[in-house]
Parts: sequence; C-alpha cells; structure tokens
Amino acid sequence: MNCMKETNHLALDGHALELFLAVLEEGSVTAAATRLGLTQSAVSHALNKLRRIAGDPLFAKSGRGIVATAHAQALAARARALIDEMRSFAGGVSFQPTRAQLSLTIAANDFQRDLLLPRFFDHVTAQVKSLNLRVIPSQSPSPAMLRENRCDLLITPLPPSGVDIVQKRLLQDHYVCYYDARARAAPSSRSAYLAARHITVVYTDNERLDFDRRLAANDFHRDIAISVPSFSGVPSFLRGSQMLASMPSLLAPGVMHGFAHVRIPLASRTRTLAELPMFMVWHQRYQKDPAHRWIRSQLETVAATASRPPPRKPDPHQTHWLRRDGHARIVS
Repeated sequence: MNCMKETNHLALDGHALELFLAVLEEGSVTAAATRLGLTQSAVSHALNKLRRIAGDPLFAKSGRGIVATAHAQALAARARALIDEMRSFAGGVSFQPTRAQLSLTIAANDFQRDLLLPRFFDHVTAQVKSLNLRVIPSQSPSPAMLRENRCDLLITPLPPSGVDIVQKRLLQDHYVCYYDARARAAPSSRSAYLAARHITVVYTDNERLDFDRRLAANDFHRDIAISVPSFSGVPSFLRGSQMLASMPSLLAPGVMHGFAHVRIPLASRTRTLAELPMFMVWHQRYQKDPAHRWIRSQLETVAATASRPPPRKPDPHQTHWLRRDGHARIVS
C-alpha cells in the first residue's frame, strides 16, 4: 500500500492540478470541462485518477452541483503554488510570440470588456500561434480573484488592494450625461440635472457605479427611476424618454451611439467626481513572467488606441476640393 502511494504521487502533473482547480472554482464538472476545452467524460476520468492519488473523494454532490471536501479545500492553495512553480520553471528568460499558444482569463465588466477586449483579441491573435481568451465578469473585484488564479488579468476602475497586487493605469475617461435629443433638451444646470429621473447600472452583486457612490457621498441626490445590470441595458430605456443616464464618454461611439451627451453640470470643484480611470491589475507572481509582461504591453497598446476619439466622419452635405498645393478646401 505504501509502495502504491509512492508510485501514485509521480503520476501527478500540472494538467491534473489545473483540472482540479477548475472543478473546485466552477463547482461543476460540466463547467470545468467547458472552461478547459475538454469533454465531460475526460474530466470525470481525470478526477477519478486524482482521487486515487489524493486518497480522498475531493468532491461530493450537493443539489445540482458539487462541493469540495475539506481535504480538497486544503489542497487548493498547495495546487496553485505548485502550478506557479511549474510556470516559473518552464518560463525561461525569453518569450517568442510567434510560437506561443496562449490561454488567458481576463475579468472585466461590460464597459471595459466591449471597449478593449475585441480589439485586444484581434491584436494578439495576429502575433501568436494561437490564443484562447475567456472573459469573466469582474463585478466588485477582490484580491482573491488574482490570488486564487481565477483570472490572469483584471481590468477595472476600482483596483483591489494588497501587498501582492500590482496595478497600472490603462486610460482615463470621464462620465457624461446622455439623453435623447429627440425627446428632451440637455440639462442646463445642476438643479435641472438632479431634478430629472435617471437610469443607472447596478451590477448583479448589488455593486453600484463608483460615480453614483461618489455623488451620494457628496450629498447629491437623484431620482433613480431604472437600474439595469449592464451598460448595454440602458439605451432601450433611454430612447424616447425624458430621463438621463450618466455613463462613460467612451461609450458614445458604441452602445450609446445615436444619443446626445453633455458634461455633467456640476460645479468645477466637484468635476473630479466624474473622472473614470481604468486599470489593469495582476498578481505579483506574474510581475516578471515574460509572457505575462508581453500580454500586458499588448493591452496597453490597445488601450492607447481605444481612448482616442474616433475619426470624424465627413459631412455628406459638404464637398471636398483638392487644391493644387495639396490641401483640402471644404465648400458647403
């Protein structure tokens, strides 16, 4: 029996540890299989092997899902540490994008997800051998998301704090007041803005926008008529209504296309309430990892282009004439 246990521990590998953590974090064999790109039977077979190695059932049925045993919970931190050691051992001192097969998990809510990640995926895919990208909602981000390897990167305006958590600003945006110009005029004063009915976003974990919390903390009270769980839910309620929606300015070309927007009419001393920085956040274990450093640099490149205003479309009612000196002259 002792000899068998000595042999079994040598059968343990990084893929098995990754699978174990995926099942533990997802609470479902099916969800873990989807996350890892495996069949459910392959995950079940690997779990049975892990049970024999660990000498523990690891998971027990609970309702429609499964829960980790006490022994499995105790093994989780050691499994993450072992994976980190393997990554460090295999990382070497260089990284060659053209040979890289990357699998990334990035946590981001809908604004930063839609603004950055489609461009990021295209940008990185063009440079590497393959890229599998999984996007999960960040909700109200916590250090545990990074410490427990639930994601490789976190993109958020509210970076979690911790001595082992690293952050870097990606871009700077600000909140503006959106409205349907066909249904109402822009709010002309602070009192008009505060007196209107408003649409806002409250995430599914009951987390409010930082802007809304700042206003409340500074005794600016608004009539919130409608709360939706994401920015994409705002346009259908705002269209044709008298209401206002305070949302990031960088949404104007995308989800808020077709709506007018103005600066939020607050006094100049309180305009900082509308500021919206965006950070990428990662765990210190990846600070010097060559692949992770490269990924971060690519995200910075994409963020720099995303924060630029889109090129101005030509007015169809204007005619452009090219002069002999090469400069354009516009004639209405």
